[in-house]
Amino acid sequence: MSALKPLILAQIAAHGPMRLSDYMALCLLHPDHGYYTTRPPFGTQGDFTTAPEISQMFGEMLGLCLAQSWLDSGAPPAFTLAELGPGRGTLMADVLRATAKVAGFHAAANICLIEASPALRAVQAQTLAAYAPRWFGSVDDLPEAPLYLLANEFFDALPIRQFHRTPAAWAEVMVGAAGDDLTFGKSAPISLPELDQRLNDTRGGDVVEYCPAAAAMITAISRRIAAFGGAALIVDYGAWHGVGDTFQALRSHEFANPLDAPGMADLTAHVDFSALANAAAPHNLRAQFTAQGPFLTSLGIDARATRLAQSLRGPALAAHLAAKQRLTSPDEMGQLFKVVGLTPAGAPPLAGFDTVQA
Repeated sequence: MSALKPLILAQIAAHGPMRLSDYMALCLLHPDHGYYTTRPPFGTQGDFTTAPEISQMFGEMLGLCLAQSWLDSGAPPAFTLAELGPGRGTLMADVLRATAKVAGFHAAANICLIEASPALRAVQAQTLAAYAPRWFGSVDDLPEAPLYLLANEFFDALPIRQFHRTPAAWAEVMVGAAGDDLTFGKSAPISLPELDQRLNDTRGGDVVEYCPAAAAMITAISRRIAAFGGAALIVDYGAWHGVGDTFQALRSHEFANPLDAPGMADLTAHVDFSALANAAAPHNLRAQFTAQGPFLTSLGIDARATRLAQSLRGPALAAHLAAKQRLTSPDEMGQLFKVVGLTPAGAPPLAGFDTVQA
């Protein structure tokens, strides 16, 4: 039974239907009943598995990409190595192991984690105990230094607003109530300046999702990189231009109705990577974009997989090869997941990308 559902129904009864973004924020981050504040979401015992949990090679490739960018930028003697939503700390641990032999990298790195969940902070502290990380509430709180930042499956969990196209405006999806059940509805058509440009590439009936928190987050990251230098790698599922209803719930590794058990399932939506690039553009940042499979392949995951396979036999070898396939195959995560890299326009481009989108 969802302890959060009666609270949401009471709020709707008092104030009327709520935006989808408000519903997502309550479900994911309510201090007493939110999904991320009450349970470990990762791995076979959780509701989903992320790339770092599938194979160490994922974090190794991302870490070496950032280390190469640091070297290409003159190896600044002090920099911030940050991660948004670090989960159990697995990705950062793999990054640090892979970069241990990059001369000067660890000595210069100030490891900073942006994490809202007290429970996950405790897990991260154990995983990264050897590296003395520090935790911050937002990007704006990070030290004023070159910023090398990672975000894996972070932006998909930021609350979205969802709109249905009318001839010249947008009807917003709202969460309301019918008795003891939560239901979807729509607002009256409204104009929204943030979606004016989407009137050019959509038709009546199309669904467009807008994530205000993503634009604000990219703006904060971009300001830091523009002022001090650095780079950001953002990996998530989505597309360059997002159209369609991608709002979904995942519980026990299966899709669920997102209104059935608020606070007890992970709620996400696909990331519109063009919106991330557009938010970075005013700060004179370059955006590079590609799919996860080609990115990891370009960085050398095949050679790394072959080397690791040499010491494996039987089921361990089969699992290792399956993990590499899962990360890179177009039929699995290789095409669904995308990567965007952000660097100052005049800085050397990041390794692993074939395309410069903006």
